[in-house]
Amino acid sequence: MPLHLLLLPLLGPALAVAVLFVVTGHPDDVLAAALSSFACSALTLVVAREALKRQLLTLARSVRYRAEGAPASSSSRERDRLEEVANLEGAINSLHQQLSARNTSLHQEARTLTAVLDGMAEGIWVTDEEGTVVHHNDALRAMLQTAGDIVGQRPLALLRNDALNDAVIRACREGTSTHLEISLEGIFPRTLATRVTPLGRDLPGSAAVFHDVTELRRLEKVRKDFVANVSHELRTPITAIRGYAETLQGGALKDEQVAPKMVEIIHRQSERLSELVEDLLELSRLESRELTLKLADVPLAVAVARATDVVRPKAQGKQISIELDVPQGLLAKGDTRAVEQVLLNLLDNAVKYTPDGGRVVVTGSLEEARCVVHVRDTGVGIESKHLARIFERFYRVDKGRSRDMGGTGLGLSIVKHLMSAMGGEVRVESQPNEGSVFTIFLPAAVPKVTVAG
Repeated sequence: MPLHLLLLPLLGPALAVAVLFVVTGHPDDVLAAALSSFACSALTLVVAREALKRQLLTLARSVRYRAEGAPASSSSRERDRLEEVANLEGAINSLHQQLSARNTSLHQEARTLTAVLDGMAEGIWVTDEEGTVVHHNDALRAMLQTAGDIVGQRPLALLRNDALNDAVIRACREGTSTHLEISLEGIFPRTLATRVTPLGRDLPGSAAVFHDVTELRRLEKVRKDFVANVSHELRTPITAIRGYAETLQGGALKDEQVAPKMVEIIHRQSERLSELVEDLLELSRLESRELTLKLADVPLAVAVARATDVVRPKAQGKQISIELDVPQGLLAKGDTRAVEQVLLNLLDNAVKYTPDGGRVVVTGSLEEARCVVHVRDTGVGIESKHLARIFERFYRVDKGRSRDMGGTGLGLSIVKHLMSAMGGEVRVESQPNEGSVFTIFLPAAVPKVTVAG
């Protein structure tokens, strides 16, 4: 406190007493009276100052307790305070209540925002003006497949991608937004569509949103491959039909030796075209789940016999023997038409890829409450590198030979989808030049069936 402000309350009463004594005619007692008044004023000031100090200390302690969240003490002595201090404490209490309400509201908003961000499927991070990550949500950690700290890292340390790092720098320094697509290598490769933007509203830093488009890109590739394969498969029979038809129109129709052969080729190619279209429609219905299967008890011996009757003429033409060993009482739970189609496709492939004079053996059994049917052949076999993709649409082990034999490239894919729709599965085992074994598994309708042999 300045010195003049301290002396004024001390000297003022002493001077007033001195003047009063002079005016009243007692000049001899002026000095004693002034000193007495000065001493009393000083003592009063000291006492008042100590009392005010204690009140302020108490007020400071109370404010500190409130700031720390502890209840403030309110003893009877502390309630006996100066009016000015009480008013000051009241103002501080009011300010404290306002700040508490404001802090509660901000805390709730922060929790809500965090919950929303963590509930998003997209990954999000926020950086400061230097491009360092200061916040992120849970989805980002799963996308980046990292268990380490993300906060405090630079983009280039998290993702080895220069384009993303440059986009973050431009957003922070120039306020420029960028769209880009980045690929993540690893056990599970991923493709992320990313949008990097400045925070805006005079806030320094940037934000990036990551969309996982891996499955979308895979489906796009499947669609493109499918269209390309269908176009290629359709082109072959259409080209043959058109070529021979034009030859016949050009005069070959009158040639009694050439014309019948060309007509036969046109007919064969049209049948192949029809089979391809039917297989495409069947596969489309299966994949879109438009095909409704009626599950019932299917006697596998009967289903195998019917499928064998269809392929037997082709087998006899190649002198291939077909042996059946399926118990009459073996019942599976499935759709009768679907089971017969699965067996027909497998038998047709077995006969098609088995050389003249070979064998095809069909056996059935009950294993762990499942009906199991093996279709074995003594054909050319399949290399192990092809086995993982043998059930894909249009996948061919030997493209040239498969087309020469009239296959559409969809038979095994249809088998896989039909088995899956019936709650079963199909497997394959094969070795080059040792034949193949295709095995189907279906739920058993009657688990207590006893199978001989």
